[in-house]
Amino acid sequence: MVYLLIGLAGALGAMLRYMVGITLWTDSIFPFATLTVNLLGSFLLAWLTTALFKRISISPMLASAIGTGFVGSFTTFSTLSVETVEMMTNGHAILAILYVAISIIGGMFMSRIGFKVSREGEGI
Repeated sequence: MVYLLIGLAGALGAMLRYMVGITLWTDSIFPFATLTVNLLGSFLLAWLTTALFKRISISPMLASAIGTGFVGSFTTFSTLSVETVEMMTNGHAILAILYVAISIIGGMFMSRIGFKVSREGEGI
């Protein structure tokens, strides 16, 4: 059953990821859409795992479906990798390095914010 839930949540996350990709910054050489979903996903996963899942009664299967399925398919390391290589290949090395740096440092920063927000709300 957990595999079905992860698959369904993954399908929803992938569809949302696709919608973001086709609606945000489609004419730019810089992959803003991927950066946006990866930073948002970093925040969301940290917040969900430390706040929401601990405060409400949620089954481990549903938590896996949301965390692994939805957030896991919404964010995308493989796209980050391909877009970075494409930028390097097309002579945009500085943008590629900037993209990787913002993705990694920004992802850790957004995760930290997610943890911080979740802990501040513990008294709620």
